Amino acid sequence: MRVEEARNYKQGDQNMLIRQTLLAFAITPLLAGMAIAENLADHITIATEGAYPPWNFTAADGTLIGYEIELTQVLCERMKVKCDLVAQEWNGIIPGLNVGKYDAIIASMGVTEERKKVVAFSKPYAKAPNGFLTAGDNILRDLPDGGDSFDLATSPKESEAAIEALKAELAGKIIGVQTGSTAATFAGQYFKGLDIREYPSFEQLGLELTSGRIDLAVANVTAFKAVIDANPEGALIFTGPTFAGGVLGLGTTNVAVRPGDGALRAAFDEAITTINKDGTNKTLTEKWFGVDISIQE
Repeated sequence: MRVEEARNYKQGDQNMLIRQTLLAFAITPLLAGMAIAENLADHITIATEGAYPPWNFTAADGTLIGYEIELTQVLCERMKVKCDLVAQEWNGIIPGLNVGKYDAIIASMGVTEERKKVVAFSKPYAKAPNGFLTAGDNILRDLPDGGDSFDLATSPKESEAAIEALKAELAGKIIGVQTGSTAATFAGQYFKGLDIREYPSFEQLGLELTSGRIDLAVANVTAFKAVIDANPEGALIFTGPTFAGGVLGLGTTNVAVRPGDGALRAAFDEAITTINKDGTNKTLTEKWFGVDISIQE
């Protein structure tokens, strides 16, 4: 073989190798998606709380409605699986997942270190810090640092100073939290010694506030709008700062699955990415919360 022919032959091999490499890069994501689809059941059951408006709640006729109900429908369509939604009380929602009553949880659940020990989380689909709600005629309507945001993990000194200012105002007051929530953990750790009372649902917290049986509710701020809107104007109001990080988690909401269900988690991740990128999630959050709390990717 002549030198020029050999050079051309070698160049041809290199070009073919490049084409094969590029083709491999193009096919790999498709094969990964096919692998996920092959390992994914075509019918799954998803638990929600059904008592946390506007995230998820129960209509008068018993049907489940809210942002996460519509979100679940869209995610299941993107995943090409049939999904059944069931309501489960919050305090038993993780144990129910781990004993196999359902396959996933979509219920405004944030990621915390404690929860990560027993469940696996998808990528986040929305962001939401915790804050405070009180009656419009309550003295706590003007809590310090109103409108400010603090991160317990990244700004511990500033957060602790804000909490100390709040504790001085909350002495002798009754604070309500939902059992099993990150807000309950937060209040128990940072407001220790104050009068903290637990309730089974956020709806109950709203009733306790309007009746005057508690002075302040601590919860995910996105749950406040529905309760505020359900009462006369000014009856219930936001007060004080918001907090995220640390025991409150990342300030995001994520799908929870069993640690061994990697294919299901990957499928949720892929579906969540698509609805965030194409604006579907933005439209849903604006519909139910009046503001875009979707994740910008």
